[in-house]
Amino acid sequence: MDMHDAIIESKDLAERRAADERREFSWRTVFFGYLRSRRHASRRDDDSGIIFLDWHHPWLFFLAVGIMLLSCADAFLTLTLMQHGMIEANPFMNAMLDQGTSAFAVSKVVMTGTSILILVFLAKARFMNRFRTGLFLTIFFSGYCCLVCYEFVHLLAVL
Repeated sequence: MDMHDAIIESKDLAERRAADERREFSWRTVFFGYLRSRRHASRRDDDSGIIFLDWHHPWLFFLAVGIMLLSCADAFLTLTLMQHGMIEANPFMNAMLDQGTSAFAVSKVVMTGTSILILVFLAKARFMNRFRTGLFLTIFFSGYCCLVCYEFVHLLAVL
């Protein structure tokens, strides 16, 4: 292979690379990016900073969806119980209820959703160099389960 053939071959290779843009976003990108994500753990053993990964454990997805569903159930049960004479114990949410039920529902969903996104994003980080941040999702899920059960028992007593 002489120099002229090598130049022509490199031009053909460059044209083939330019014609197929791999960085184009599509739903195929999301699907295959999830299935074949590459960074499951830190690259080096001495990485002590916050680790941002491409892949999160499915348990985090379960917790995130569960917390959102329990938050919506909490909002519905709170509004139902307030019609039967109970009061909202959270002062911030009580102020939102004074603005109306739409403000209450929107603020509850936005605050819960934003908190979940932050906690999932930082799931591998350590809080005070002791606890993984993902542990807080488990704690919030357990707390919401207890709260919804408490409200459900009071709803059964009222009805």
